[in-house]
Amino acid sequence: MTSMVLLYIGSTVIILWGIAHIAPTKSVVAGFGSLSSDNYRIITMEWVAEGLTLIFIGMLALAATMLFGPGNPTGDMVFIAAAVMLIVMAVWSAFTGARTSILPMKACPFVKSFVAILYILAVLL
Repeated sequence: MTSMVLLYIGSTVIILWGIAHIAPTKSVVAGFGSLSSDNYRIITMEWVAEGLTLIFIGMLALAATMLFGPGNPTGDMVFIAAAVMLIVMAVWSAFTGARTSILPMKACPFVKSFVAILYILAVLL
């Protein structure tokens, strides 16, 4: 039961973080000032892609929780894979966006790591 709660909390948090990542895209890109149309498109694409990736990870873990639950080898593989990807993304964020003065960017590695830890704990408990 505890594992299920951890998985549902982790999935919800990372889905919402992904949505929160996408929502301010227009203002984030505008914050870069005058950009060529190619650079505008690239920054927009990358910003939305990270948000969609976070949503996908959360939805995948949520679906695995509902279909298999913790303790099932297939479910556990999904949860560990999702945790590994979130850790990779957290490390990347720590060396890039988190080094800016923008508070949500500074929080990003912690949110991703927190959810990864929840997924790992859910498998171990």
